[in-house]
Amino acid sequence: MKSSNPANARTNGNTVNAPGPKLFLVATPIGNLEDITLRALRVLKEVDLIACEDTRQTQKLLNHYGITTRTVSYHEHNEMTRAAELIVDVERGATIALVTDAGMPGISDPGFRLITLAIRHHVPVVPIPGATAFLAALVASGLPTDSFRFSGFLPPKRGKRREVLENILGSPRTQVFYEAPHRLLEAMEDIVKVLGLNRQVVIAREVTKIHEEFLRGRAGELLETLKTRGEIKGEITLLIGKSEDSIHIAAAQVGVRARLKEIMSQDNLDEKSALKKLAKDMGVSKSEVYRELQRSK
Repeated sequence: MKSSNPANARTNGNTVNAPGPKLFLVATPIGNLEDITLRALRVLKEVDLIACEDTRQTQKLLNHYGITTRTVSYHEHNEMTRAAELIVDVERGATIALVTDAGMPGISDPGFRLITLAIRHHVPVVPIPGATAFLAALVASGLPTDSFRFSGFLPPKRGKRREVLENILGSPRTQVFYEAPHRLLEAMEDIVKVLGLNRQVVIAREVTKIHEEFLRGRAGELLETLKTRGEIKGEITLLIGKSEDSIHIAAAQVGVRARLKEIMSQDNLDEKSALKKLAKDMGVSKSEVYRELQRSK
């Protein structure tokens, strides 16, 4: 068995430097094999075992960097039993790295069960950050990044998908989803139906790979573009801009705060009651007005 202290990192505090077995969550490239950190490579070389979503996929990365560490499969079909087996290995002194096919473990990929089990058993869990598809797509999208929400994959069935879209109709933040390429056209049809032709949308395809592509524009325009493209292939990140109504609210933050104080004074109301009245007057939710007030401070 290899050394049980593979992470002599100098920047991550006592959890990393303490001796003993650990579970490392290692981010791997989302396309370009150069997008991996020196720290990640060192940990992958020094741990006793690498738990992989697909051992064949991970082996390509390991071969590229000459890493010979033993691998074992850990995916959605075996994680119930394999998670317990891996924790037993850790408790016996092994250090384990968890990786997925691409990106950070636990984000729309297997890993949550193992991570929570490790925490329950007081096993140190150490993240090794790196490439993440949705963040790379977000920062290059051109959509606002001051406030955003990542929600994983959109539901595959149209009814559920439209429910999710209806819930973000008045959203004051950029919404980020993953989508399967064969469902992208249907998803765009639903976006146009629920959110309208003019909602700003960005489709990020094959981020960091050879055929990387960003399609930016109004929902209606992108839908027409997709209809002429034929089959869409590759990894897709779908980004939806914030509601234009919420942008108008943000632009009027100072006016909102002044109006709140005016209502409190004129109607002799406390802030909570005045906030409720102001939201009703503006035709938006109380929580939306509250968020804008907080941003204006």
